[in-house]
Amino acid sequence: MASSDFSPAPYPFSVPGQDGVGAGHSPARVRSRERYWLYALLFLLTLLTTTLVGAAMQADFDSNLPFDLEQMFRAYPHVWRQPGRLLAGLPFSLTLLSILLAHEFGHYLACMYYRIDASLPYFLPSPFFGTFGAFIRIRSPIFSKRALFDVGIAGPLAGFVFLLPALAVGLAFSKAVPGISHQSSLQFGVPALEWMLRKAIFPGVDPADIYLHPVGRAAWVGIFATALNLLPVGQLDGGHILYSFWPRRHRQVSKALAFCLIPMGWLWPGWLLWGIILLFLGRQHPVICDDSTLGDGRTRLGGIALIVFLLCFMFMPIGSGGL
Repeated sequence: MASSDFSPAPYPFSVPGQDGVGAGHSPARVRSRERYWLYALLFLLTLLTTTLVGAAMQADFDSNLPFDLEQMFRAYPHVWRQPGRLLAGLPFSLTLLSILLAHEFGHYLACMYYRIDASLPYFLPSPFFGTFGAFIRIRSPIFSKRALFDVGIAGPLAGFVFLLPALAVGLAFSKAVPGISHQSSLQFGVPALEWMLRKAIFPGVDPADIYLHPVGRAAWVGIFATALNLLPVGQLDGGHILYSFWPRRHRQVSKALAFCLIPMGWLWPGWLLWGIILLFLGRQHPVICDDSTLGDGRTRLGGIALIVFLLCFMFMPIGSGGL
């Protein structure tokens, strides 16, 4: 998910290469040895947890049973006794991890282009949906607004390129089950992107009757993560993009949006938590002393990022079901 984590010290605008290329390393900086074992361990654990969740989702989907968290946890012992059931969870896990990998490697490759010291992705396993996301650590300063913009926008756009076909394929494999949404203990929000594809693939079908295939659910998680990351607050990807355009307004906009998220907790409690966290921890952004402009090309990319955010954002991502 989020990729931002770099030094809060002010950055002098002294760029060894054109447009920020080569700005990431100081000759005196000694890079620590990469802990590849930790990257691999976290990735494998996340692959396991997402595959377990995917196997439970697939079993419910095949039986026309609504997705239920308690039932999902009860499925874990069955998978332990019959490991072959894990194979059914691979479509969900591989789809979701591909989206997250695309997002984080978008950031990572942009960092490599500008010679910014960055870690490989850290994945976070979780019993809920299999993962809490992933992030990279940026361990050296960013000296130009263009480099900051490119690093910030590369992740969401790369992830979107992967989640869009995944959502289309997932919806193509979905099915109509009368009243399935009202039977679940959880109600998942429908972002504008999914709503448009539903209209094209299931014309005339009641949205409450569409049972989303696990591949489509993996794309939904990717959509949700993309929307969160593109919030123009603090050091989220959207915050980096905002700072690249309007560095002097970044703090005020971040503060205002964090305050707006708090009352949205009436729709989804997660917004309250996000609002509080971002209000106290997410308003600051490292200073970049760079008066150059981004140019027309990056301005258009910023508009595309805004469109992606609007297509992915949901006021109520998860709500209580009808049971």
